[in-house]
Amino acid sequence: MNKRLINILGLTGLIQLLSYTAAVIFSPLDFPGYDWLSQAVSDLSAETAPSRMLWDRLSACYNVFSVVCVTCVTLFVLEHKTGSRLFRLGIYLFTLMSYISQIGYAMFPLTDSGKDITTLPEIMHIAVTAAVVLLSIVSLILIIISGFGKAKQKGCAVCAAAALCMMFVGAIGQKAVPPEYFGLVERFSVFAAVGFCAVLGLFLFRGFGEESLARRR
Repeated sequence: MNKRLINILGLTGLIQLLSYTAAVIFSPLDFPGYDWLSQAVSDLSAETAPSRMLWDRLSACYNVFSVVCVTCVTLFVLEHKTGSRLFRLGIYLFTLMSYISQIGYAMFPLTDSGKDITTLPEIMHIAVTAAVVLLSIVSLILIIISGFGKAKQKGCAVCAAAALCMMFVGAIGQKAVPPEYFGLVERFSVFAAVGFCAVLGLFLFRGFGEESLARRR
């Protein structure tokens, strides 16, 4: 595999973040009455949501490049034995989370926005969410624990800690704040994983602190 190419593909992490951000910001334009302060991001992509078509268009790069990015990161750290085994395990679990997220949400989208969860596909949607959250937390903790002790992975560990804090702010905030601010704190959780994927892509672009590919050649 062309090592230079795989490093350049790390930039897909930034593209997927921009794509997801655009979908979150602009999809409400096709959803009359949508209140981003109180409603979840997933309401925008529900099957019956008026914004579904615009969401699909704006998030197209996110759907593809989020998986491309974490896959390239996994291949790189696997081949170069980047960091400790614990660090690499954290990367692998984060990649697994990304695959479950993309496949699971595509198979089990919410049927309707803002309604009670009653049907089997909607229950499966919640199950996918639970798996995504659990894997995200475990993977970030592993990266934090293993990365802080290594100079080359310390920056990645710091970013993982920030992402984990965002997830906890979102999870705790959804229970602590009034319902009219549910959507605001929920966005901390959803952007944590998307943002950390972009971070991993940038670290891949820089070679995770390894000596440059140009020197190796």
